[in-house]
Amino acid sequence: MKRYVGVDLHKNNFQVCYLSKREVKQEVFEVSRSGIEEFKESLRRTDEVGIEATGNARYLTGEIEGQVKRVVIINPWQFKVISQSVKKTDEEDAKTIAKYMSKDLVPKVRMRSKEEQEISSLITTRDKLVKLRTSLKNKVHGILNANGYVTKKEMFSGKKVFETIFDLEISEAYKFELKVIVGQIKSLTKSIDEITEELSKRGRGLKGYKSLKSITGIGDVSATIMLNAIGNVKDFENEDKLSAYFGIVPRISNSNETIRQGRITKMGNKIARTALVQSTLIAIRYNPYLRSFYERLKAKKGSGKAIIATSRKLLGIIYRALKYDLVYEDFNRYQLAVTRTK
Repeated sequence: MKRYVGVDLHKNNFQVCYLSKREVKQEVFEVSRSGIEEFKESLRRTDEVGIEATGNARYLTGEIEGQVKRVVIINPWQFKVISQSVKKTDEEDAKTIAKYMSKDLVPKVRMRSKEEQEISSLITTRDKLVKLRTSLKNKVHGILNANGYVTKKEMFSGKKVFETIFDLEISEAYKFELKVIVGQIKSLTKSIDEITEELSKRGRGLKGYKSLKSITGIGDVSATIMLNAIGNVKDFENEDKLSAYFGIVPRISNSNETIRQGRITKMGNKIARTALVQSTLIAIRYNPYLRSFYERLKAKKGSGKAIIATSRKLLGIIYRALKYDLVYEDFNRYQLAVTRTK
């Protein structure tokens, strides 16, 4: 008899609901080798399993794939029947997953390959280190300002400037603090450079890398970040779907006959969206078409909205380049290379 199996997965255990026409059965298993083996023994070839997405969902999925008819990873943020449930218990969540699995009404998460997960983890680590380094640079800026030395934050982008600050007339206590902070900044910079190099190397092996690198404004790391976020471009029906996935489309409020557009949704991958905007800022300096588009909108709506709209325009170019395997010989004149990627 066909069953729908709902799994509410946590760090130490997972609640499972087995739903069939005859019965509803609940079980709890430990997240351990013995617990997972026990769960696997309870499954049937005809089962369809739905697992709420968590950090260890990929591992559990890999353990049971091939042993059941289908495994679906569910996005808990989109599956609001769970997140907004009045009766919020693990048992109810597992049961709700199984119930909506039976109706094929669950929003699925795209499963990443092992390589994509590894790259994604590197990207996230790099982002955290960059933010931490920025925070420490701001601390240096604050200490110097407190001692009467007015500085600009951008001056701390160079390495040599940190050596000169110890010659300033400030107390020994502040010098000691600065010595510790500068040491951490240097260590973070070294680690960031190492991850950047690794990401660039891994990015070269991704499908579509040559296409993105041929677009002015997109560097090694930005190409890797965006390719990793996009995955298989065929998952997106059109460029509007990709824009929505990047969270770079406006919120729309529709009431009666009134339609209002607000700020962008900012849903999706924030790091990829940032990489896209940073690439756009470079692209508009060199590409006449994008610069003209940006300047025209800037005059009407301001620079903020103009850069977002231009970023969406660039994302459309990225979408078509990936979909049709296009490589530009001269992007600024929109001249394609003779050969295409494979």
